Amino acid sequence: MQTPWKARAFAAALAVSILLVSAFAASASALPARFWGVDPQATPTLEQAERLHRGGVDSMRVPLDWGSLQPTPNGPIEFGAVDGFVERAARSGIELLPFITGAPKWAVPAGLVPGGGGAKAPAHLPARGAAATAWAHLLEELVKRYGQFGSFWAEHPSVPERPIRTWQVWNEPNFKYFVARPNPAEYGKLVKVSYAAIKNVDSGAQVILGGLFARPKGSRVPGTSKHKSPNWFASDFLAAMYKGTPGVKASFNGIALHPYTSRYQELPEEVEEFRKVLTLNHDSAKGLWITEMGWSSQRPPANPLANVFAKGPAGQVAQLNGAFHLLVTSQAKWRLQRIYWFSVDDSVGTCNFCDGTGLFATGFKPKKSWYAYVRFAGGTP
Repeated sequence: MQTPWKARAFAAALAVSILLVSAFAASASALPARFWGVDPQATPTLEQAERLHRGGVDSMRVPLDWGSLQPTPNGPIEFGAVDGFVERAARSGIELLPFITGAPKWAVPAGLVPGGGGAKAPAHLPARGAAATAWAHLLEELVKRYGQFGSFWAEHPSVPERPIRTWQVWNEPNFKYFVARPNPAEYGKLVKVSYAAIKNVDSGAQVILGGLFARPKGSRVPGTSKHKSPNWFASDFLAAMYKGTPGVKASFNGIALHPYTSRYQELPEEVEEFRKVLTLNHDSAKGLWITEMGWSSQRPPANPLANVFAKGPAGQVAQLNGAFHLLVTSQAKWRLQRIYWFSVDDSVGTCNFCDGTGLFATGFKPKKSWYAYVRFAGGTP
């Protein structure tokens, strides 16, 4: 039997819970269109894509690797694999966000990644000379094929027309594994080249900066805010890009962040530091896209520092729940336009946490995290 004070305490707690749920529901109902996204590591089948869409997935972010698309010097662009992906996404009702990245060796030489144990990446970005011309041609051809009034849609009249209108330039250009010597001013030039090429074909298209890895190790002198090469903090890289590339703010429509953290509670500091750079550069109206984020369902190691992203199945769900709740309720304050969970599926041996970041395990078997994602996205599993 409840005493009066216990009843009042229970009623007060219930009222607070109702207010919190109501506030979250109001925030969720006001989210931008196509807010819920995912990053697949393998190409989904049509059946898998349809399941993702039923679960509430609005958008898939996919890599378009220049080297794979155009392996011979200034040769024909090989659209075949992309055509299949675009068709499956269109038939399932999912929008695609492509990020164009990489460079064939005929355009940009490979360089050793500093301290990368022999790994290689493009020595620099295709931001000048013949490489920039070839890069711009690639983007124009992609937009001509998959953008508004693109040839792909004319050639496939039975496919629901879902033209690609948003394009992302490169991936983590502040991280040495994607360009051996990250250079903010060079990236700014690439953005300007890309914007001009894309807009030349589709004046209504949107151009988003490549997702910047929020805080790569070794990017700052310990105990200070001083930059230490070759990697860059996302905020430092963005600030240096503005400074080193006059007029660049007119050449992109949104910024993108990859806030990989050990705990979702660390997200506000990283996001607010990033957005502060926009404010200081009088560009705060631009939206933020979180184009990768996630935690792994792998068993946590005995030494937690060995893999801070491995949380176990229940821990992965807890991080997803906490992060999504935080991002939804902070959406207006941070001008957040989209969030993409990395990843749809596990990919063994790809990276130190890619084995377990999927919402689905091997065989497209749903994890508990998939059901948690669906609850936020408002779909059915």
